[in-house]
Amino acid sequence: MSQPAESAKAAPRTAVLTVEGLDVTVGPGVRAVREVSFTLERGEAVGLVGESGSGKSLTCRSVLGVLAAGCEIPAGRITLGGSAGEQDDLTTFTRTQWDAVRGKRVGAVFQDPASFLNPSLTVGRQLSEQLRVGSGLPRSDARSRAVELFTAVGLHRPDEVYHQYPYELSGGMLQRVLIAIAVSCAPELLIADEATTALDVVIQAEILELLNRLRTEQGLALLLVTHDLAVVAESCDRILVMYAGEIVEDGPTAEVLATPAHPYTEALLRVASIGAWERRDLEIIPGRPPETGAELPGCRFADRCAYAAQQCTAGPVALHALGDHRRARCLRPAGLLDEQVKEEAHA
Repeated sequence: MSQPAESAKAAPRTAVLTVEGLDVTVGPGVRAVREVSFTLERGEAVGLVGESGSGKSLTCRSVLGVLAAGCEIPAGRITLGGSAGEQDDLTTFTRTQWDAVRGKRVGAVFQDPASFLNPSLTVGRQLSEQLRVGSGLPRSDARSRAVELFTAVGLHRPDEVYHQYPYELSGGMLQRVLIAIAVSCAPELLIADEATTALDVVIQAEILELLNRLRTEQGLALLLVTHDLAVVAESCDRILVMYAGEIVEDGPTAEVLATPAHPYTEALLRVASIGAWERRDLEIIPGRPPETGAELPGCRFADRCAYAAQQCTAGPVALHALGDHRRARCLRPAGLLDEQVKEEAHA
């Protein structure tokens, strides 16, 4: 797997996605996502990590406008800012307005590509239809463009693949097909929700390399949702760490993984043995996350935190700025960082 592309980092950045104070409920008064705010810039790759149930997929589904029945967005804004300067609040969109965004300005790739493809149609026809509807291409041009896209995503013998059905392709090939469909209309934003989880390590590396190349060539913004910190370390410029519906830390990937400022991030690194953390015997994070929607007076991680003090549960804990590029939802992030520096000095 390659490091985040330098060319994408060096390109001029403009905000593609801005999420401000996002709340998502999954039932009356049951807040599953709480005051989530972040920005994703053109050409940037951001990793969204956390345990299952932390709110990662709900956040992405909110951006895509595909929340399940019963889920609502009672507060917050999701702004999609295009290259031409348009600023659209997606939370106000009607179904007709979404048709002009989803699949065109915003693409998505998910964990099980076979479940998102029609088994009764060839993959070439499905991509061609996306091009005809999304880009208005005539039938012959759509077919030629589909073959070009299959070539671009690394499918061998793309002319043959065009006429194959989903059941005739491997998982890695199906993921490449889904990526070709997702980027066919040159979106500004691509959301990859656990897109490499079900793939073996070799195919995973190839898919990550493909996503990195596409964002470099097309300048699209990539929001990569995963539970695998190694994937984020290799692929993302920035990292957002979610716990129990909240962002508890964010910042440049290398900095956060080297010196986590929130105890939850530290715990994730310890059990994953990523970065500078030495590989140890299998560890777990003691305890369990709070029930979805549970209202707690203070830090939601306090009962699992080795550093918790009385003030941690006295009242809400804000997401504090740590310099210009980092934030942590902790009352003592500076102290935690100091302790890490001291430990490294004595190592």
